[in-house]
Amino acid sequence: MTAPAPENFGIEMIGAPAGAPIELDLRLEAVLEGVLVTGTATLPLQGECARCLDPIASTFEADFQELFVYPDTRSGGNADDDELRLEDDLIDLEPVLRDAVVLALPLSPLCRDDCPGLCPECGARLADAGPEHHHDVADPRWAALQGLAGDMPASPTGGSGSPGSRGTTDRREGKQEG
Repeated sequence: MTAPAPENFGIEMIGAPAGAPIELDLRLEAVLEGVLVTGTATLPLQGECARCLDPIASTFEADFQELFVYPDTRSGGNADDDELRLEDDLIDLEPVLRDAVVLALPLSPLCRDDCPGLCPECGARLADAGPEHHHDVADPRWAALQGLAGDMPASPTGGSGSPGSRGTTDRREGKQEG
């Protein structure tokens, strides 16, 4: 059995296109309380990789099982909001399929498991740029200290830092410690 996918059948990064065919393999069983529906839904997915934003196209399969209660049974007459009911001998599978498929989709789909993503500096795809791609960018939190490396005066002991020196000099106020 085939049914078209409804609108917004997925999550932000990946989902089934509206109207895409959903192949359903269903088993309907009459039980005391209602109809037990067991099945598998196979559908095409489209989206984008969460790391490199490349398009993704694949096929997804989700299993589901749900009880639809008869309206005239004791449970059906005062069924909870989360229980599904048969209405005029019809079964609405959309909420069941939506729960089965959307909850099973990955929140961060990847084009491949080892996708390196995009370079945070220039936005190049790291898979295309290769392992030698890098940028010599200093951490902005340390930028103020880069100028101090060339301004360091020689220590009073000749700069050797030998054990014979008595202490270190506090460069902020020119005081000698220890």
